[in-house]
Amino acid sequence: MTDVADSVGLELDRLISWRASQDRRPDRDENEELWRASVRAHNASRREEMRAAWEAFHEGQAERLRRTMEPLIAHHEARAEECRDQPNANAKGAS
Repeated sequence: MTDVADSVGLELDRLISWRASQDRRPDRDENEELWRASVRAHNASRREEMRAAWEAFHEGQAERLRRTMEPLIAHHEARAEECRDQPNANAKGAS
């Protein structure tokens, strides 16, 4: 009789443990919500990475353009000043 009682006790312990483990697992809706939250977090992280990459690109591009354009602007301003300082060729011939 003791063997039967021990066997029944072991079987009950096994069933109770299995049932307890089932209670700890998230249900299907909870799993789906956890997955959605994970996707949202991943997408937010990806958006931040892309935003930072675009920011760095535009800052670098602005600096590259500044280095190129400032000397070009200075050149054209100097040429405009040279033209301004030249006597008017049409005024000499008209007088």
